[in-house]
Amino acid sequence: MLSRWADMAALLPTSPCHLQSNASVHLTCPVHRSKLTPITSPPPLSGRIEARKRLIPASNSVICQASTLVENSGADTKKSPVLPFRVGHGFDLHRLEPNLPLIIGGVNIPHDRGCEAHSDGDVLLHCVVDAILGALGLPDIGQLFPDTDPKWKGAASSVFVKESVRLMHEAGYDIGNLDATLILQRPKLSPHKEAIRSNLCKLLGADPSVVNIKAKTHEKVDSLGENRSVAAHTVVLLMKK
Repeated sequence: MLSRWADMAALLPTSPCHLQSNASVHLTCPVHRSKLTPITSPPPLSGRIEARKRLIPASNSVICQASTLVENSGADTKKSPVLPFRVGHGFDLHRLEPNLPLIIGGVNIPHDRGCEAHSDGDVLLHCVVDAILGALGLPDIGQLFPDTDPKWKGAASSVFVKESVRLMHEAGYDIGNLDATLILQRPKLSPHKEAIRSNLCKLLGADPSVVNIKAKTHEKVDSLGENRSVAAHTVVLLMKK
């Protein structure tokens, strides 16, 4: 619009005496030689500049308003929706070192090596905690219980499970079912699986029928298969109370 005023202003007489106030002016387009729509005299140059100055802040205001709407929309989506169920996955891996206890699911497993970790290094309980926290959309175990905090040095991982269960109940959920897979070359866990599952059910407050524990070797491949590490995966389904 401003450019149109400028183009038409260039065709007008420069002297104000040639125009009467509020007089209609008929212009001819210099390119097409066609009559333009009759208009009144354009506002003075100073008025056009002021109009342009007023337009620029208005445009910026619209951009700011749009950005605010986007931000508000993003803020709304960050609120956790109430879902009938939630699914979480957890993974953990620890290096095995000589002369350390091997604790899995809160059970001390006889072995010549154990997990090197800041806490007791319970690979199963750690990934169970991460699965529950992940299902709830919360920070992971490393953020809630950082290994830089001295108070968690040598701590029993059952403390972390109890806290994750508390947060789960606080959000209004119960364990639907849990499936965990332990990966280690040695020792064989078959003799200890029921003790591990029983203790895990007690910590979770879950019926044994909804908690499953599996154990796999790694076919002597990489650090897991060479008895230099142990790993675990857990998938958990949380059901709304």
